[in-house]
Amino acid sequence: MIVDDGQIAELNLAYLNRADPTNVIAFPMREGPFSNISPDLLGDVVISADTAHLEAVDAGMEMTERFNQLLIHGILHLTGYDHVNSEEEAAVMEQKSNELMELIRKEG
Repeated sequence: MIVDDGQIAELNLAYLNRADPTNVIAFPMREGPFSNISPDLLGDVVISADTAHLEAVDAGMEMTERFNQLLIHGILHLTGYDHVNSEEEAAVMEQKSNELMELIRKEG
């Protein structure tokens, strides 16, 4: 889902108890009490177009590239990657993200 900063801030507060907008949130569907409803569904990725745009401008990159980075980041979270618990896990996630971005660039 693509939303604005106001919408993602509401989701961030409601589900993660964080008051500010963020760039991407992943909601896994394979965890929790209702994970058996659609076991093949990974989950939802929500991206703030406002924040993605600002980050793209700040980094001097195209919005499409930043959007793809955020989408990959969210999908990696849904498949079990994490960057919060340890630097080692963060490095593994970053490497996988870079590999996937390179594939997208080659296909583009």
